[in-house]
Amino acid sequence: MTRAFLIVMDSVGCGGAPDAAAFGDAGANTLAHIAQACAAGHAEDGRSGPLRMPVLDGLGLGAAVRLASGDATPGLDAVPAGRWGAATEVSRGKDTPSGHWELAGVPVPWDWTCFPDSVPAFPPDLLAEVRRLAGTEGTLGNCHASGTEIIDRLGARHLQSGWPICYTSADSVFQIAAHEERFGLARLIALCQALAPLLHARKVGRVIARPFTGTPGHFLRTANRRDFAIAPPAPTLLDWVQGAGRPTHAVGKIGDIFSMQGIGILHKGTSDLALFEYMMALAGSAEEGSLTFANFVEFDSLYGHRRDVAGYARALETFDRQAGTFLAVLRSGDIAVFTADHGNDPTWHGIDHTRERVPVLVAGAGKGALGLVAFADVAASIAAHLGVSNHGTGRTFL
Repeated sequence: MTRAFLIVMDSVGCGGAPDAAAFGDAGANTLAHIAQACAAGHAEDGRSGPLRMPVLDGLGLGAAVRLASGDATPGLDAVPAGRWGAATEVSRGKDTPSGHWELAGVPVPWDWTCFPDSVPAFPPDLLAEVRRLAGTEGTLGNCHASGTEIIDRLGARHLQSGWPICYTSADSVFQIAAHEERFGLARLIALCQALAPLLHARKVGRVIARPFTGTPGHFLRTANRRDFAIAPPAPTLLDWVQGAGRPTHAVGKIGDIFSMQGIGILHKGTSDLALFEYMMALAGSAEEGSLTFANFVEFDSLYGHRRDVAGYARALETFDRQAGTFLAVLRSGDIAVFTADHGNDPTWHGIDHTRERVPVLVAGAGKGALGLVAFADVAASIAAHLGVSNHGTGRTFL
C-alpha cells in the first residue's frame, strides 16, 4: 500500500486555456510572464536574475508551461525527469472552489452567482440582512475591491462607526472585513457563518470573514480568516478515500473549500511556511494508504492579487527549495502531485484571477509526458494509485 500527496500551488497557472477570451484573459500566463519578467531584469526586489526552480522544473514545470500555451519560459528549460503535463478546467469559473472540486473529481454543474462591478454591488435585501445579523445601522464598502486596499481606505471609518466592510471580487464571493478588537473576531465569524446559507442558496460560492488589526495607516489582515464555502455537489476524492477506510489529511484551507467533507484530520497554520512544516511532518508520519491534500495560498493572496511580480517569483523559488526537501523524505511507492487551481497573472490588468491551464507534475511515478489532461483526471489518477474507486468524471493518466 502507498500514499498520495496532492499539492495545490494556489493560482500558479500556465496559460493556454482555450476559453480564456470568454473571461477576458486571452494571453494571461502566470508562470511564463513571471519567468519572462525575471529574465528581463524586471523582478529584482529581494531576488535577482532568471527564475530558478530546479526541483519542479526538473519534474517538468517549464515543459508543462510550453505545452499548455507555447509561451517562452526563460530559466525553466530542464529536461523533465518526472511525469508532466497540463490540465484544462471545464467548470465555468476561475475561482478556488471550482478548481479544487474539479481537481478532486467533481466539476461544478452550475453557473456561479457573481456580483456586478458597480457601486452598489449588492442587493438591498442582502445588506439589510447583514445589518440585522451584525446589529449595526449600516455597512461600508458595497463594491469590488482588493482586501488590503479596502481596509486601508475604509478602516478608519469602520473603527469610528463599528459597521462591517462588505466587498467582493470577480469570483463568486461575499467578503466581510472587520477589526478584531473593535468589531470582535468571534462576532465577525458568527456573522459570516449566519449569512452563508442565504448566499449559498443563491449559488454564491463563499462567504469569507476577513479580520484585521492595527490603526489607520498600519492596518494588517490576520491569519484568522474563515471561509464558509458551499458544499461540493457530489462526493469528491476525499470522500472516495475516506469511504474506502483510508485516512485523509487536509493542509491549509482545504477544510474550508470542501466544507470538511471527507476530511479526517485538518492541519491549519498562520502562513505557508507553517503549512510546509505540517507537510514535512506528514511526509514522515502519514499512514499507509492515506491521502494528504494541501493548499499553499500565499502565491495568490500576497502576490497575485497585488500584482507583485518579484514577490511572486520569490515565493516560487522558496517553494521550489521546500519541495526539494519534501521530496527527499518521501517513501518508496509514494506519489506527490503538484498542480494549481487557476491563474493569477501578476503582470495582468486588474486584481482578479486569470483563466488558465495549470501544470500537473508527478513525482514517484517514473518520467514521461502526460500531455493535455483534464482537472478531474488528477483525482482519477490518485484514486488509481491508492487503489480506491473513482466515482468522478476523470480518467487516470498513471
